Amino acid sequence: MLLVGLTGSIGMGKSETAKMFRALGVPVYDADAAVHALYERGGKAVEPIRAAFPSAIVDDAVDRKALSRCVLGLPEEMKKLEAIVHPLVGEAQMNFLRENMEAGEHMVVLDIPLLYETGGETRVDVVVVVSAPYDLQKTRVLARPDMDETKFAAIHAKQVPDAEKRKRADFIVESDKGLDHARAQVEAIVETLKSREGRVLKERLAGTR
Repeated sequence: MLLVGLTGSIGMGKSETAKMFRALGVPVYDADAAVHALYERGGKAVEPIRAAFPSAIVDDAVDRKALSRCVLGLPEEMKKLEAIVHPLVGEAQMNFLRENMEAGEHMVVLDIPLLYETGGETRVDVVVVVSAPYDLQKTRVLARPDMDETKFAAIHAKQVPDAEKRKRADFIVESDKGLDHARAQVEAIVETLKSREGRVLKERLAGTR
């Protein structure tokens, strides 16, 4: 089974691109959705985060805004959070991969916002980067609720630059030319990958990646 890593900096249109892959019948693993599930009441991350960041827990669930205040701009605190969350997200991802391998899928998409930032490109067969000019990216992000220039700057500084992601990508989806243009690019990528075999999953299941 071929593992396709889908990534892109904040505001690049990655979520819309993931929907396009789904519409073509390609299963998509959403890392953000996995984190949401971990943060909900009863989620596996709640108690470890309560121990590390007590003020981030509201009504026995992780309050993402409160958690953000605990770690934003504090590298050591962010590392502490990542040490809790990343293994749990990895476990959820492996469950997704096993289920789809058993179902006989040829390829799956792993939608991972911080793919390059976490070294995740070594754990997929190909990488698709969603990209747009900086001015459009900034406009999109600042239109979100509870977002401001300071928060955007902090997030942007933590991410691998878009130009670097484009250089390292196997495929690029440009999201600034309209949905039809992006959809055509996704369709072309899927068509190209139909004849490509995956190798990374076997290594991951064997524990060598």
